[in-house]
Amino acid sequence: MGTGAIPGPGADRPLGQGPGWAKLAEAVRAQVPPGEIDTIYLFRPLKREGREWGTAVVTRRDPDGRQRVYTAKYMLVVRGKERGQVKVVVAEVALSPAEVVTQVMQGAADRSGEPEPPVAVGPGVWYEG
Repeated sequence: MGTGAIPGPGADRPLGQGPGWAKLAEAVRAQVPPGEIDTIYLFRPLKREGREWGTAVVTRRDPDGRQRVYTAKYMLVVRGKERGQVKVVVAEVALSPAEVVTQVMQGAADRSGEPEPPVAVGPGVWYEG
């Protein structure tokens, strides 16, 4: 697991960086203190019809040793009259052993049919310190 953003093939900016990701990072911070984040799984954003959709899965250490799992999604308007508008949603979706989270993330990558699996990074991709 790294701490910085990961460039992708054909990407105009590193994965996890840009206006949509920045708004998503703010929304995640409102629910999960960055110092408690273990891993952020970044999925390659989808771009269609003047919009960009990004998804991340964030894991947080729980006092009992398990992981709280959050999905975080954004939709950014990149063209047109509404350019720059962003909608974000962050939701806690599970409490699980860490090993299970890793298996689920791999399974999600396998089922999605995407050529690239989600990239696991540390909180440093979005937050300093």
